[in-house]
Amino acid sequence: MRQEVVLALLAKEPSHGYELRARLRQALGPLGGEMNEGQVYVTLSRLEKAGLVAPEPAAGVADRPDRKMYALTAAGQQRVAGWLAEVSWPKPDLTEFHLKLIAAAAAGLGDPLAIVDAQRRELLHRLRDAQRAAMAEPDRSASGLLLEGTVLRLQADLRWLEACERTWSGPRSKR
Repeated sequence: MRQEVVLALLAKEPSHGYELRARLRQALGPLGGEMNEGQVYVTLSRLEKAGLVAPEPAAGVADRPDRKMYALTAAGQQRVAGWLAEVSWPKPDLTEFHLKLIAAAAAGLGDPLAIVDAQRRELLHRLRDAQRAAMAEPDRSASGLLLEGTVLRLQADLRWLEACERTWSGPRSKR
């Protein structure tokens, strides 16, 4: 989990791990279901060691005196502000699928068209699931927007698979 996400959630108010996890799951909607339960706690521990968050007394939590509340330090506030100010987008990257496809074709170990077809079936399944989840979200929700991004990326990947299919379906001299 990105440390900056936890820092940003703590910028609103000091919280304990359970509250942070619940707020993150609520913000992510269906996409938050895949989040590992322990990720928030591991991230909080790392942030505390780095001096970006500090534990503070948990007021009003008499039934759970062991529960740590975390607040941003000045360094944590600077880090999250810097992260939010960054302009970034994922670099075009070769995924495992891209490498598998090219390696199989180059080595003659597999039929690229069969590999493309198998990947297309998987992406269509994921696209259907993402579209259903997006339709179930309230209009203009943050999680709906995230799901829309997922749908658009899957559609772009499917278009790329069509280009792959055209390449390997054409005459051998073009490869």
